[in-house]
Amino acid sequence: MSRTPLHTNRSSLSHKVGYAVRNPAKIAPYVRRTARDTWLRLRHPGHVAYYRAVMASDAGRNPEAAVGSRTHERWLALGQMQFDYLMEHGLTPQHRMLDIGCGNLRAGWRFIAHLDPGHYYGIDISPDILISAKKTLTSYELQDKLPHLTIVQDLKLDFLPSGHFDVVHAHSVFSHSPLPVIDECFAHVGRVLAPGGFFDFTFDRTEGAEHQVLREDFYYRTETLIRLAEKHGLRARFMDDWETRKHGQSKIRVTNPE
Repeated sequence: MSRTPLHTNRSSLSHKVGYAVRNPAKIAPYVRRTARDTWLRLRHPGHVAYYRAVMASDAGRNPEAAVGSRTHERWLALGQMQFDYLMEHGLTPQHRMLDIGCGNLRAGWRFIAHLDPGHYYGIDISPDILISAKKTLTSYELQDKLPHLTIVQDLKLDFLPSGHFDVVHAHSVFSHSPLPVIDECFAHVGRVLAPGGFFDFTFDRTEGAEHQVLREDFYYRTETLIRLAEKHGLRARFMDDWETRKHGQSKIRVTNPE
């Protein structure tokens, strides 16, 4: 996947006009998406409720597309990419993992297969996508791994034990989240991290003006998210080695100070 220029403001009128001229076939789908999202925002003013409705709409058509994979081959490839990265960073079967925004287990089924029974905990705001996750679990015959799949309303993580998770993972979650949602996660994720544990998340990066598109896609500067993590006593660093992957998002790793 080619990376769009990092100074592009996708919310600007000039970008939208230029994109429409270059991609006329995408005008009608964009208009339909805009109408859908406007209707959902009117019915669900809070971001979590709104995005849960977006996921219900998308999952009803195609659960794999709902998590950002246009084809099954791409679904498999993106899951493999996430799995390979954490394996390169030392993921062992004994580690306990919290997967925030686990979706329909695009990467989760590989983590579940690798980890010891009961060591995978996936959470998501969408009941529709978790139903699809259970189907994925069944299709790969991973029932004996006893994964936890839980619906959540927020990212306070207050129902989880302190110091429990060696790895916390959020792929394509903060790319769809306004800053208050990310701030809430940073305020609580340090509590559930085990000593020496880390929290990896991807985000849509910009080096220009921060912006959003249709309240679904959010673009942040790296330093904004690093400062936000540091506000909660966490350490954060940009993961350069993720940039070699064929993925449009960037990655930051958060840890507790020693």
